[in-house]
Formats: sequence, C-alpha cells, structure tokens
Amino acid sequence: MINFSFYIIPLFIFFLFIYAYLKKIKIYEIFIEGAGEGVKVIIEILPYLMAMILAVNLFENSGLINYFLNHFNELFIMFDIPKEVTPLLFLRPLSGSASLAYINNIFQNFGVDSFLGKLASTIQGSTETTFYILTVYFGAIGIKKFRYSIIVALIADIAGFIAAIFICNILFK
Repeated sequence: MINFSFYIIPLFIFFLFIYAYLKKIKIYEIFIEGAGEGVKVIIEILPYLMAMILAVNLFENSGLINYFLNHFNELFIMFDIPKEVTPLLFLRPLSGSASLAYINNIFQNFGVDSFLGKLASTIQGSTETTFYILTVYFGAIGIKKFRYSIIVALIADIAGFIAAIFICNILFK
C-alpha cells in the first residue's frame, strides 16, 4: 500500500512551483525577499527573547519554584491536586521545553497511561507558554506595554490547569 502522507509535502511544493510558473511569479526573488524580512524580525525580537530566556533560567535555577510549591502545598492538597504535577503550573507558562522535560520525567516514573501521565498531558494541552508567546509576538510587532495581557493569559493558564485536573479526575480516576 502506498503511504500518501510521505508524498504530501513534496507534491505541495511541486504544485507551488507549477502555479508560480503559470502565473509568471518570480518565486526565487520573492523567497529571498521573505527570508530577508524574516531575518529582520528575528533581529528585532532577539532582545525580548534573551530577556525571557534569562528570566526563565533565573526562575528555574534560583529555587523559586520550590518556594512557591511549598508555599501553596496546603492549597494543592485541599483541591486534591497531585504534588507530582504542581510544578507544571509554574513551568508551563515560562518554558515549553522545561515543561516537556518535566512531563517526560513523569512518563518515565509513572508511565504514559497512568493517571499522572494523562493528567500531565492534559495540562500540557490545556495551557500555553504564556511568557514566550507574549515575548515573541508582542516583541515582533513592537508592543512594549502588555501588563493586562499577562494577567489575562495567566488567568487562562490557571483555568486550563484547573479544568485539566477536574476533567482528568472525572475521566481517568
């Protein structure tokens, strides 16, 4: 049997070249122009990315996560939130790769089909890397005052975290 998914992207590119040829579009020149604009955007958002990376590293390496986890431990116990997934509440808005590494740790220790594995996956899908998105997208278009955006995005992350726990407790426990 032929695996069509293997050929979709090459066929799409081939038809793109055919379309450009028929419409007499100078595809190489347009590609070079787009690549140049992409480099300009990268240079514009680089300071924002560097600041975000520094903040994430400081937050992770300073022990602030453990401080928050210990400080809110009673609240997590009261709402029946497993302590194994509580670091995701702090990691996910900061860093997608850090939260994925933490989820991988949960998978290795408890299994992907365990309640904690399913809960961690649901949390990952229900929340966003808020600070990364605000840094990259707002930095790309030059927005410097995004205080209310951070508040709303973090509220949405908390709502996603709580909804994931609620739904997983209903479906998987």
